[in-house]
Amino acid sequence: MAVSSDILATYRGPGRVVRRLLEMGQREDRALVFVMAFCVVAFVAQMPSLARKAHLEGVELNMLLGGALLGSVFILPLFFYTLALISYWAARMAGGQGTAYGARLALFWALLASAPLVLLNGLVAGFIGPGPALTIVGIVWVAVFVWFWLSGLRQVQRSAA
Repeated sequence: MAVSSDILATYRGPGRVVRRLLEMGQREDRALVFVMAFCVVAFVAQMPSLARKAHLEGVELNMLLGGALLGSVFILPLFFYTLALISYWAARMAGGQGTAYGARLALFWALLASAPLVLLNGLVAGFIGPGPALTIVGIVWVAVFVWFWLSGLRQVQRSAA
């Protein structure tokens, strides 16, 4: 299935999509593409708010974009790999039988599947700015991301059992 179709299917049943991705075999390149794609989307999502900040505060936009690119595309993937490892250890301590690859896949897919909400959050931050609308969109994104991640992680633990 195409990634866009899988993202839509994740909103209907995140566990089924993660199970299908697991059945495709262990492919580290696939997991890396998922996390890098999310990080690029996260960088793009920051652009409207950075442009707003540059305009309102009179700072150089290129400097802001450079910092966001460094953080989003080069440092953030390392953080997500570490978070996936911690979630794998936590699942093992709770009695799970999943693999470290499964934990990475569950986290990285949850990030990528929630990327449309990250883009919406970026648009709200850029065009409306700080306020209740931005807070609501941010809370919705976090809730959806956590739902996808925990559903995927639960599926990974069941699949290995």
